[in-house]
Amino acid sequence: MKIVIMGCGRVGAQLAGILEQDGHEITVLDIDAYSFRRLPPDFRGTALLGNGMDEEVLRRAGIEEADVFVAMTQGDNRNVMAAQIAKHIFNVPRVLSRIYDPLRQEMYETLGLEAFSPTTIFAELVKEKIEE
Repeated sequence: MKIVIMGCGRVGAQLAGILEQDGHEITVLDIDAYSFRRLPPDFRGTALLGNGMDEEVLRRAGIEEADVFVAMTQGDNRNVMAAQIAKHIFNVPRVLSRIYDPLRQEMYETLGLEAFSPTTIFAELVKEKIEE
């Protein structure tokens, strides 16, 4: 699969490395070139400097051929904007967006976006550990 990941923080870089090892074609976008240091040393995908809300940057990242777009920045608003562009302008078949605020997650899902909240996921994991 061709996958575009917006955000090369700890999670985005880890995800890029894992997916590339599984044989996927990965492009990682970030607005800060220093973020690419987090990618595995043997990363063979593409690291592209640019804003994932910019349609021209997304085109350079190969969004028009992408099977999946993942918005993984620290900003909920940036993630949802880029996810909407990927889904509604470029018709990417699968669009995932990290949303820190669980209240926003529900709203974004009503917009047809597949959103997940690490806040909710982690709270559930801790609850399970408490109840073991």
